[in-house]
Amino acid sequence: MQVYRNTDLLPLFRNAVLTIGTFDGVHMGHQQIIAQMKKCAMEINGETVILTFDRHPRTVVKGGLGISLINTLEEKIELLEATGIDHLVIVPFTEKFAALSPEDYVSQFLIRYFQPHTLIIGYDHRFGKDRAGNYELLEELSVLYHFHLLEIPVHLLDSISVSSTRIRKSIEEGDMHTANHLLGYTYFFSGEVVEGNKLGRTIGYPTANLVLEEKSKVIPGDGVYAVDIRVSDEPDKSYRAMMNIGFRPTVGGTKRMIEVNIFDFERMIYGKSLRVMVKKFLRPEEKFSGLDALKTQLALDKAGAIQV
Repeated sequence: MQVYRNTDLLPLFRNAVLTIGTFDGVHMGHQQIIAQMKKCAMEINGETVILTFDRHPRTVVKGGLGISLINTLEEKIELLEATGIDHLVIVPFTEKFAALSPEDYVSQFLIRYFQPHTLIIGYDHRFGKDRAGNYELLEELSVLYHFHLLEIPVHLLDSISVSSTRIRKSIEEGDMHTANHLLGYTYFFSGEVVEGNKLGRTIGYPTANLVLEEKSKVIPGDGVYAVDIRVSDEPDKSYRAMMNIGFRPTVGGTKRMIEVNIFDFERMIYGKSLRVMVKKFLRPEEKFSGLDALKTQLALDKAGAIQV
């Protein structure tokens, strides 16, 4: 997959089959659209092109209120590459870009840079200033600019919308079974390992304390989880681990933290990035009577995580 971040450097695509969207999650619904793109491209000896944006459009047109994303941009690139598309074009979504009239968006942007043979889009797609452009306008302009227009079925669009919302909600509620099922892969996030108070090592469960690398990333709800982790300098090796998200009430914590206890692992990894693959919710966070009771529960948590 070729990735482009500058539209002025785009090649002349061969019979471009183009679709446009945020593709947050690159989940099972998105993957159906991508499969349709690939089938269409194969039939016309064309190339698949996905257009997405750097900065979610809602952060520009609605001030970024309530933005919670399943994927960072770099994660999205990785996931889209795995689908086997030919080209990914990432366009900065700026106030100037959002102010293009719908007609200029089509003529000065889509036609100028992509010359699409086929545009695959949903009936509810909106574009241009004040989101005034719609599917009906694209139908009119397809005749003028000689591109084919394919509509994503309503049921699939509705499914995608429901799935994205449900995935975010499931992650926030710790329902990783539902989230991972809808995603088609194990949900993951990354964080930098920072120094903590080192209490975990005194009770036999040293933890890597994580600071998120992307603040808008949706994070699982408070509790204990079975996870796998990868260290940035060992990207091809994974370790079993358990993770706690919460305030650590047993030791009087007041700040929400993300801590990972990595099994059979001795390295010092301060400053490294960890990827955390969240497999299963084990239990809610709770306050224990003391450190001995906490240690007893942690042993049970570890046994449960190993079995996942």
